[in-house]
Amino acid sequence: MKKITLNSLVGSFAEDKDTAAELRDEVILPELNRGGEVEIDFTGVTLTTQSFVHALISEALRREGETVLSRLTFRGCEEAARGIIETVVQYVLETVDDED
Repeated sequence: MKKITLNSLVGSFAEDKDTAAELRDEVILPELNRGGEVEIDFTGVTLTTQSFVHALISEALRREGETVLSRLTFRGCEEAARGIIETVVQYVLETVDDED
């Protein structure tokens, strides 16, 4: 399992969507493409933006649909971050369903 500790990369405020895109392209998607699992640790991240989370996970959801959630784990999420993750997941999955 590949682990990403966000606090060490972005500090307590995860907002830079370019950093999220880099993590997506260099860590998350390659690991998922190999059939692996990814744990994204939000411990110490007190605030995140919807655009950060979208850039981080939306492509994986678009490619694999809801099943990818069995290989993506979110740890240490404060309530606000968990809400944003759930919103992004729901939005992307609904968008993918609408395209089918």
